Amino acid sequence: MAAHRSGPLKQQNKAHKGGRHRGRGSAQRDGKGRLALKSLSKKVRKELSRVDQRHRASQLRKQKKEAVLAEKRQLGSKDGPPHQVLVVPLHNRISLPEAFQRLRDRDTGTVHLNDWGSTHSFMRLCPRLKHRWFFTSARPGDLHTVLDLAKVADTILFLLDPLEGWDSTGDYCLSCLFAQGLPTYTLAIQGISGLPPKKQIDARKKLSKVVEKRFPDDRLLQLDTQQEAAMLLRQLANQKQRHLAFRDRRAYLFALAADFVPNEENNLVGTLKISGYVRGQTLNVNSLLHIIGHGDFQMKQIDAPMDPFPLNPRVIKFQKEPGMAMEICDLDAVADMEEDLKVLMKADPDRQESLLTEVIPDPMEGEQTWPTEEELNEANDFLKKSSKVVKKVPKGTSSYQAEWILDEDGESGGEGDEYDTEQEDFMEEESQDESSEEEEECETMTIGESMRDDLYDEKVDEEAEEKMLEKYKQERLEEMFPDEVDTPRDVAARIRFQKYRGLKSFRTSPWDPKENLPQDYARIFQFQNFTNTRKRIFKEIEEKEVEGAEVGWYVTLHISAVPVSVVDHFRRRAPLIVFSLLPHEQKMSVLNMVVTRHPGNMEPVKAKEELIFHCGFRRFRASPLLSQHTAADKHKFQRFLTADMALVVTVYAPITFPPASVLLFKQNSNGMHSLIATGHLLSVNPDRMVIKRVVLSGHPFKIFTKMAVVRYMFFNREDVMWFKPVELRTKWGRRGYIKEPLGTHGHMKCSFDGKLKSQDTVLMNLYKRVFPKWTYDPYVPEPVPWVKSEIPSIVPEVETE
Repeated sequence: MAAHRSGPLKQQNKAHKGGRHRGRGSAQRDGKGRLALKSLSKKVRKELSRVDQRHRASQLRKQKKEAVLAEKRQLGSKDGPPHQVLVVPLHNRISLPEAFQRLRDRDTGTVHLNDWGSTHSFMRLCPRLKHRWFFTSARPGDLHTVLDLAKVADTILFLLDPLEGWDSTGDYCLSCLFAQGLPTYTLAIQGISGLPPKKQIDARKKLSKVVEKRFPDDRLLQLDTQQEAAMLLRQLANQKQRHLAFRDRRAYLFALAADFVPNEENNLVGTLKISGYVRGQTLNVNSLLHIIGHGDFQMKQIDAPMDPFPLNPRVIKFQKEPGMAMEICDLDAVADMEEDLKVLMKADPDRQESLLTEVIPDPMEGEQTWPTEEELNEANDFLKKSSKVVKKVPKGTSSYQAEWILDEDGESGGEGDEYDTEQEDFMEEESQDESSEEEEECETMTIGESMRDDLYDEKVDEEAEEKMLEKYKQERLEEMFPDEVDTPRDVAARIRFQKYRGLKSFRTSPWDPKENLPQDYARIFQFQNFTNTRKRIFKEIEEKEVEGAEVGWYVTLHISAVPVSVVDHFRRRAPLIVFSLLPHEQKMSVLNMVVTRHPGNMEPVKAKEELIFHCGFRRFRASPLLSQHTAADKHKFQRFLTADMALVVTVYAPITFPPASVLLFKQNSNGMHSLIATGHLLSVNPDRMVIKRVVLSGHPFKIFTKMAVVRYMFFNREDVMWFKPVELRTKWGRRGYIKEPLGTHGHMKCSFDGKLKSQDTVLMNLYKRVFPKWTYDPYVPEPVPWVKSEIPSIVPEVETE
């Protein structure tokens, strides 16, 4: 036989890789005596079988269900605080006394009448349901009372009209409540039984369609009989509670009684004793308190008197009949409980939080040596000499030439906004002069008799109308030509815009956040890492056990150094609400809030205009900065609060840890507060950079393909040379630079990356960082009850030249 011969396509098998696939024995021989590395890996998650996964899911559901039930059982029970219900009538046809009469059914429990807050309130004890309620009420037009009571209410009971549901004031009240954060709520109709039986079904259908817009998939209850009131109470007792994040992490208290003990030295300041039920978290005596509308204070001690409204009626010895109403006066209640008074905690001065709100800046902090007397005298002599004449002149100007240069006040300082305000003031004076001339001419004219027109004109404020028209014009110009500014002819552009700089790219060009900070930044506090500090404080609240008054206890707080105006405010039947502060929340810093324009008010709102802030549990006045809400490190300044996008509002204010709701109001000339914008607290960050942009515009005079002669951007040769390094752009997307100046009237030769068109406009972007003004004012005046304006606010058609 012939031997096998391999052909040209011989098969070649892969060689065995012994190194990678060693056996266990060879690996043990090679690594004999060696120890393996200990890997710091995460905990290995044990793979559960399908049955175990179902069992675990059912356990988690059971735990959540038990937590919800425990929360329901504690609220309003003998161990928890009373179930506080805020009754808000949303229509002027609703009778509040009639609704309270239905809810005060003495056949099923005890009713304690008293006057707390702005209207009559009462405490209802129902041993059969093992529940106790505390009912308060507020009119929707009384803005501060509604918002303050909604901050502490467990449930809000909205009373609806059977025909319309709510009127304009009720709709405005709902907008404010939704923006602040709505707790658990219930809807009830009053007066539907008074309609004919055939119209009741149609009325309910129409009302359901109206209510669907704001309250989708919510049940409508009735409140016309005692049986319906009993069903309503059961619904309130068994409802699942909705949580408001800003109050769940803080202790808060609604004052049921208040007493004031003046100091011996000063009768206007003293110790305020307020009594109420602790809610939210455990209240520590060493923490600070914030009384809404009045400021931050320290506590001296916490007393634990007897509960004046126990659920078990046998505790009340002086009650003769089960249905008899008890009337307890605020001061008498405090006096009766002094016998059973027990001091719970006293403040420790070493552990107590301080009321320091600002850093006291040290002007010598950066000094290394103390100056001698000779150096101080020389400095004083130099200041006296230099204070005689201080002028900013172009380089190379002699002292003789400097004498002839006029130095106007306000323009040599270089602040960009001052020149704009002077022009605005001049325009306002001209408009006022023109309006006065028109009035003089109108006096000689004969006008036809029309009583309605005369009454209408009496309500119109002509000065306010002129100012509003000017604002509309400025807002329209800002929309058409964003950030464009005319180069002044009487001031050199290098002096007018000396605080501005050019950037190659607004997004990527570097900008040091610690550069050229204002003096006010020395007064504020800043966190090294705000996010980590917030997480640590919230974790301590959840895990750390705090000594103090537990949730549900009836306590008396002794608050020191309180002005007498606080107790006067309470005696005028206004609610007195107290919140405990978290660490650092009394200190001043820079707050950034994201807001969107409220659709119900479209009047133009300029930046740095005074607004009223409702941020969490605080309210204050300030003049904010407006900027774009982006993820970059630099944020462009906005001159107006626009309606089509969310903006960030920046102010100096006390630190508040988010989440917290934000409401912006504007005080009208008649004293009403109009809702301008709503949003939430973004961060506490002084390093957030708000950059103001100014756009200078010029027009191509002669065009040679990629070269062009541009005029009207500057008006002298020195300004062209000063701004030569700054890049140019056009509205049609071309980019270029200044090559050289031509002549002495501001003409300049420019080069671009493409051919320029004759209808194009040459632009130059200049930037500077702006900071908020220190306009924080904790005092907010009480608003006039809100009423819808009879004069419609229609945006006028403004013609801009």
